[in-house]
Amino acid sequence: MAGRSAIGLDIGTSGVRAAELSFGKGRVTLEKFGQVALRSGAVRDGEVVDSDAVAAAIKQLWAHTKFSSKKVIIGVANQKVIVRQVDLPWMPADELKSSLAFQVQDFLPMPVEQAVLDFHPLEELAGEGGSRVLRGLLVAASRDMVNGSIEAVRKAGLSTTMVDLTPFAVVRSLSDPDHLGMGTQVEALVDVGAKVTNIVVHESGVPRFVRILLMGGQDVTDAVADRMGIPHEQAEAMKQQLGIGVQADGMDAQAASRVVEAVGAAFVDEIRGSLDYYLASSGSAPISKLVLTGGGARLGGLAQRLQVTTRVPVEIGSPMHGLQVGKTGLSPEQIAFVDPLAAVPVGLALGAAS
Repeated sequence: MAGRSAIGLDIGTSGVRAAELSFGKGRVTLEKFGQVALRSGAVRDGEVVDSDAVAAAIKQLWAHTKFSSKKVIIGVANQKVIVRQVDLPWMPADELKSSLAFQVQDFLPMPVEQAVLDFHPLEELAGEGGSRVLRGLLVAASRDMVNGSIEAVRKAGLSTTMVDLTPFAVVRSLSDPDHLGMGTQVEALVDVGAKVTNIVVHESGVPRFVRILLMGGQDVTDAVADRMGIPHEQAEAMKQQLGIGVQADGMDAQAASRVVEAVGAAFVDEIRGSLDYYLASSGSAPISKLVLTGGGARLGGLAQRLQVTTRVPVEIGSPMHGLQVGKTGLSPEQIAFVDPLAAVPVGLALGAAS
């Protein structure tokens, strides 16, 4: 893979960010990383609704960061993406791919002709009468939604080489597969964005469960702004200053603290509910730890509250931990600051090597 490179482009609610990786012998190097803020409403609940605004931000990102290519891998994660575990009759991979639409139409809440489909095999099982059954994760995304993201990329003068599921990208960037033969690890990865949170449980790098929540860090900011009657910038600053479970001084700070506590607690309960659903499913293994990342993960007290609520050890993930850092133009302090934001674009770029 010497000389190969790939760029992952994350189109988020609050901004667009991209990471360029190069693949050498036995190493992966971060060559470039950049981000540009998006105007409010350009992306809603993970879906592009103003392709011109998104394209303008991507153009600005490319002009500023000087990526080496205009070919990108993008991710999708929103309410128009369905991920569920299904059992299908075993058949060779090429036959399964060509017949997937006919095999899975009964599992979908949307017409199969309006969906982009993918299937990720997990294991082979024995069915009735000794037949072979393939269990895996079925991914179905609205074709119009996917085309909306591709169109924004096209308007920016770039081309999309692959569309990936964002939670799968998170697994690539944060999972630490067991290379030492120490046994199977089951981890829950939680990537908290502005309005979309990706939850994925994986077993040594293999996704077992995916849930996409339409909640994130911006919900806390919005609640503080609405209930306090203050600008969003001020609400964001108060949120970061207070965090969850902080005893505040002053009437305004106490009022804001109650809002952060209430919305933060509801968010934690949603995450716990998702993990409880996974644990209640047939054949699920206990979760050994929860890895937290994303811009919304910076909320003070969130990791501690998750650990108390889920009774699972929680640590902050570092998507750049296993990467060599090239001539990015970023200082070590800047790399550390953007690290929590890098899980999706880094994981998307890593998909080119898999």
